[in-house]
Amino acid sequence: MSKVLVVEDDPVVQAALVHALTDLGHVVQAVGTAVAALREAGTSELDLVILDLGLPDLDGVAALRMLRGVSNVPVIVATARGAESSVVSTLNAGADDYIVKPFSAEHLAARINALLRRTGTGTTASADLLALGDLRIDLAQRLASLGESALALSRREFDMLAYLAQRPGRVISRRELIQAVWGNPYVGDDKTIDVHASWLRRKLGETAAHPRYLHTVRGVGFKLAAPG
Repeated sequence: MSKVLVVEDDPVVQAALVHALTDLGHVVQAVGTAVAALREAGTSELDLVILDLGLPDLDGVAALRMLRGVSNVPVIVATARGAESSVVSTLNAGADDYIVKPFSAEHLAARINALLRRTGTGTTASADLLALGDLRIDLAQRLASLGESALALSRREFDMLAYLAQRPGRVISRRELIQAVWGNPYVGDDKTIDVHASWLRRKLGETAAHPRYLHTVRGVGFKLAAPG
């Protein structure tokens, strides 16, 4: 499980980032100023920093240069500034990656995983261990658990759960799931995937009428999301 520091002064954006990163299994600390970020970087063991450039007390690029004076932690700059000059100056100041707002949780997750793999920081949790609420999925060991209870899943059930869990909150079509899990877009019909979804729900302790994690989007497909 990776420890991520979010440096963002907009409370709405900050809350959305914290929620998305927590759902992805990270331990998240959030601050709204450059001074607070530098304090956290100097006193905490961090695996990653997500840094906004428009901070109220100090420009983000200047904050980044100061951060580099106290820590080599990987930094993803997440900002509304999309000009090439901003990208170049920020990367030259020490950023490891640059992402322009608005972006999806899935896009951010892919950037985080790629950066942690490149830098060798964090743990295998960022790539191989997924967490949504009380649901934990170990991709490498092909194990899943809900709270303290291990889930006895078939191969297809695990593959379906893992595919959805790697795309939390995103609606996945039946056709995409059949292609990804069965490897053939023409195998079976909608009943094939509906039956497996029903079995998976039963093991998650829920029903289609009262879903907690696995949600049906009528006429489209399914999505996996943490309760609440």
